[in-house]
Amino acid sequence: MIMNKSNIWKKTKLNDICIRLSLNKLKIKQKQYLPNGLFPVIDQGQDLIGGYFNDESLLVSDEPPYIVFGDHTKIKKFIPFKFIPGADGVKVLKPKDNILAKFLYYLLFTIKIEDKGYARHFQLLEKETFLIPDDLKTQQAIVSKIEELFSELDKGIEDLKTAQQQLKTYRQSVLQFAFEGKLTNKKVKDGVLPKGWKSVNIEDIAKVGTGATPLKGNKDYYENGKIAWVTSGALNDEFVREATDYVTELALKETNLSLYPKHTLLLAMYGEGKTRGKCSELLIEASTNQAIAAISFENHDIRVKPLLKYFLLKNYNDIRMLSSGGVQPNLNLGIVKKTQLPFPPLEEQHRIVQKIESRLSVADKMEESIAQSLLQAEALRQSILKKAFSGELV
Repeated sequence: MIMNKSNIWKKTKLNDICIRLSLNKLKIKQKQYLPNGLFPVIDQGQDLIGGYFNDESLLVSDEPPYIVFGDHTKIKKFIPFKFIPGADGVKVLKPKDNILAKFLYYLLFTIKIEDKGYARHFQLLEKETFLIPDDLKTQQAIVSKIEELFSELDKGIEDLKTAQQQLKTYRQSVLQFAFEGKLTNKKVKDGVLPKGWKSVNIEDIAKVGTGATPLKGNKDYYENGKIAWVTSGALNDEFVREATDYVTELALKETNLSLYPKHTLLLAMYGEGKTRGKCSELLIEASTNQAIAAISFENHDIRVKPLLKYFLLKNYNDIRMLSSGGVQPNLNLGIVKKTQLPFPPLEEQHRIVQKIESRLSVADKMEESIAQSLLQAEALRQSILKKAFSGELV
């Protein structure tokens, strides 16, 4: 039933329905966070709890629940417990007596604020106007209906994400079986290479090199440069189709740069996050920085490239384990060169690659369908909120 808003709904602004708590001298910096502690720290990051701290005097004094809004990130969090505000940009809202905390929390998701990057967004939020019911009973009915529908939606999303994880496991299993010989040999003993296979190092079947970063302060190395130069950040995609930057012929001549041909495989050697160990294939002629191992096939048989590429994709987690170092462990050219892989005869390599591609193409289609379903689920969530705050749910 559509409600008559002229009777029970009213136009209002944020300051009319909540107060912003003063956090003077309460906030702590992210570098002070502890992995464990007495009190949770809430900041404007994606995670509910950013870290912990042990100083009780930094707790927000008012009683929960609270709504936290990220001034830079636009993140919204419902916090039903005492906490310490973390880092800059945390705005803590407390609903007034005539407003339910959960109602305010869900209402904030309906307000569209223009993205200002790492700017202050709270001042934009304060300017918005919206309609709300003026009685707690209606607010509670709206909250209950939202959470009922969200519960069903979240279950579906959980199932979709489980299926995504199962596809990742399936992909890894396909690649694992491929390099155990089980895709092309019916009877293979675990830990034993099939007949005709051998174990080789990457340097036995390809040339392994790297690059450099020309001095940034030397404009002659970059100005009007036409030689593509790639950094490890470009390796998060399966193919490198464009340059990170361009360097000059002088840079190529005077530094440790090398120019690599199309279809060179690039392996990220640095990075604590997901980048280290990533493999990508050049679709352009390019040079690289020193954070990348470039695996080319000069004086080698390029026909082994498809199998080697799938091995590096399979070996992503394993090769990261081989890295050594301190806070940010890295790979190095020696590790890459000496990495061993099972190596079948060339004809069998072709059959293995065909079987891998056949199976992974099916997984790709399923993953695309799941991704589309997740987008639809998020659109449905927004539709639920829109109807809720238009008086169409209760």
